[in-house]
Amino acid sequence: MLSDKSKSYLNLHLIVFIWGFTAILGALISLDALPLVWYRMLFAVIFIGIYIIFKKIDFRLDKPTLLKFLVAGFIIALHWFTFFKAIKVSNVSITLACLSTGAFFASILEPIFYKKRIVPYELLLGFAVIIGLYIIFKVEIKFINGILLALFSAFLSALFAVINSQFVKKHNSTLISFYELIGGVIFFSFFLLVSNSFSWKFFQVSKNDLMYLFILSSICTAYAFIESTRVMKYLSPYTVMLTINLEPIYGIILAVIIFEDKEKMSVEFYIGALIILITVLVNTLIKTKKTKLKEPQ
Repeated sequence: MLSDKSKSYLNLHLIVFIWGFTAILGALISLDALPLVWYRMLFAVIFIGIYIIFKKIDFRLDKPTLLKFLVAGFIIALHWFTFFKAIKVSNVSITLACLSTGAFFASILEPIFYKKRIVPYELLLGFAVIIGLYIIFKVEIKFINGILLALFSAFLSALFAVINSQFVKKHNSTLISFYELIGGVIFFSFFLLVSNSFSWKFFQVSKNDLMYLFILSSICTAYAFIESTRVMKYLSPYTVMLTINLEPIYGIILAVIIFEDKEKMSVEFYIGALIILITVLVNTLIKTKKTKLKEPQ
């Protein structure tokens, strides 16, 4: 019999693999990025809402906290929109490689938000990320729109993570996710209403798209979120962060297998992507080592 720790480690790899598959689903779904994200959030709200009722979690929140969650929901919704839009205008490999810069953006945002001093090694690693991006820009300039969208998506992801890191210290993580997703649905619904995008055609979704949306919202969003929270009871932050950094690798490998020639990039692209991924892993290793040294023995 496997221990809880071993089961959680295997489960974490499954979750990261599922997150890597999210980009694949984004490419398979024929809907444009905005309706795709709207449906994803709406379905995920329903699934997580059912889970909250089943677990008898208290829905109630004070108004200031609720407002913060709703605003954070707009940020994550915009992140998903730019993420899927990048996939639509370029491909999965370009998007995931650029999305790996999220850790670099987080290292800039944290000192700004929490008045921490800038760490010299993070600036050095940031320079390495810029080199990796320069190589990708140079050889894949035809995907410039996708690259810029993916970089903005990475920035929004880092912004969301920095903000959310304070929420999880005081509130139930499932409840946070539930209201943030509702916030995303509300903001995008308002935009769709104002732009007169809610039409009969908007609600005409093919059977294939509905199937992919169901997988995206239930397994890749609701299930993965809940399970990623659960495994942290048994695994160290180091193990979790290091494993999560495998997401772009899983996603790019899956994309090459599934979409074949469409996802095969130049050698220089993979060199640039590898520089970014190695930089992210090195950053995680350094941060974890520093955290361990601070902990009482």
